[in-house]
Amino acid sequence: MQKLFDNLNHEQANLCVLILSASGIACTSTRSKEGWEIWVEEADHPAAIEKVVQYFRENPEKPPPPALPPLGQYKTWSGVWAALLPAVFYWAEAYHGVAGTLVEKFGAASDRIMNGEVYRTVTALMLHSDVPHLLGNMAGIALFGTAVCGVTRPGVGWLLILLTGAFGNLANAALQLPAHTSIGASTAVFGAIGLLSAFQFWDKFRRPGYRVKAWLPLAGGLALLGLLGTAGEHTDLMAHLFGLLSGCIIGSVYSLFIHRPLPDKHQRIAWCITIGILALAWFRV
Repeated sequence: MQKLFDNLNHEQANLCVLILSASGIACTSTRSKEGWEIWVEEADHPAAIEKVVQYFRENPEKPPPPALPPLGQYKTWSGVWAALLPAVFYWAEAYHGVAGTLVEKFGAASDRIMNGEVYRTVTALMLHSDVPHLLGNMAGIALFGTAVCGVTRPGVGWLLILLTGAFGNLANAALQLPAHTSIGASTAVFGAIGLLSAFQFWDKFRRPGYRVKAWLPLAGGLALLGLLGTAGEHTDLMAHLFGLLSGCIIGSVYSLFIHRPLPDKHQRIAWCITIGILALAWFRV
């Protein structure tokens, strides 16, 4: 056997094997410390070189579409700080003894939302029934919210997460019974999981040789839904599912049309929109 190429990455090695196999030339690929190597029979070496050169002459490489940065590229603690917001709301509810009143006025009541009180899709995200409910969602916000912002940066990240929660609650209200009411940030938490699943799906789907593996992040999102989204006596599985689906849809739109984190100017605009949505929902005229 004679070495044909060395120091290749996994994608390049796979492509060379496909080219040679399609040409009827036997080859093997091995991995070394420096990368992948392609080996052929000594008699086939000249023909193998010619076939690979011919392929790239006829199929000039096109630059791949821009990929999203890997998770956690942008270091941020915004998920931890954002997790404190529902805690402040819960403390205020308990201190003033108005938890029941707030759920009545601001919970995601299906009949009220369908009758035009769409602000409830946002305000319900800040309300929680008890301490375990609150702590679980705080952990989810800190973990998955931070991961989303590590890809998109915080301004755009929190706007996307807020939208997934609102759209998830809206879809849930449309399909639930009129008397149904839900509260909690878990719809947005699963929205963040959906965003991450979509980011990873499209990042892998664009890469030759990774399209089958691209479905794994979506399967992982569904697995997390089954693991985390069905626990608890008062769990609203439908809200979690619609949050996840909203995240997958919004994350796909972001991945297909924006690709990269937006610059500081756009991050500030996204922050303003996020705060504006929250303010309008809570202090509606």
